[in-house]
Amino acid sequence: MEAKRGKMKSPVRAAAPGGKKRPFYTAVAVLMIGGIATLSYMSTRPSKASYMDSTVTPIPNTGHAMGSDSAPAEVVEFGDFECPACGSFANLSEPDVRARLVLTGQIRFRYMDYPLTNIHRNTFPAHMAAWCAGEQGKFWEMHDAIYQNQDRWNSESTKRPERILGDLAQKVGVGMEQYDACMTTGKYRAQIQANADEGARRGVGQTPTFFFGKKVIPGLVPYDEFKANVDTLLKAAAAAASKAGAQAKKTK
Repeated sequence: MEAKRGKMKSPVRAAAPGGKKRPFYTAVAVLMIGGIATLSYMSTRPSKASYMDSTVTPIPNTGHAMGSDSAPAEVVEFGDFECPACGSFANLSEPDVRARLVLTGQIRFRYMDYPLTNIHRNTFPAHMAAWCAGEQGKFWEMHDAIYQNQDRWNSESTKRPERILGDLAQKVGVGMEQYDACMTTGKYRAQIQANADEGARRGVGQTPTFFFGKKVIPGLVPYDEFKANVDTLLKAAAAAASKAGAQAKKTK
């Protein structure tokens, strides 16, 4: 959650030695805390997806993964494209996750849709846009563009996000005729719903929520904390592999 952005320097500590600016900086700190609390609230919701449609035929859940299939561990994020805390993770922590953990083969990282449609009016079109870009091999490029431009298309900025999302799709190199047809038909609605159903089944109650194996961490996770949990996960995976190897030798 936003409250974990602890690396930001406190305005209170930045006050001049004479203390004359302390009331001003204290007021700024109060506003920051209030804003963090608001974003935390905005990123929390009941675990039941509000847009669920009983007429949609159930299909297996899946998501979009990056990294090697042979990676010893997988970390799963349930995210909402309009969630401010998800945007903070995507823009601040995820670049390091990709460079230091995914590209080095330590983990595979999977993004699962969990749109909070009861509080984020524009999130579902964003999830659909990412999937429609994904069918042309551009999911992660669109994922990044959506989060980087969240303030342009979110429900506080517009009632019609589709045009802005289309502009982003075009900029990341998506073929627009195919993209527009995908968006118009709502081609991946059932898939997005299946992912949300899986999140509800796992008890996800806010976004982002991360699964490090069986360990669940809700809220914004800074890179250092993410890395620490990956290290623990990798140790457990190594121990399990060693135990399985020892048992295999005994059975020979």
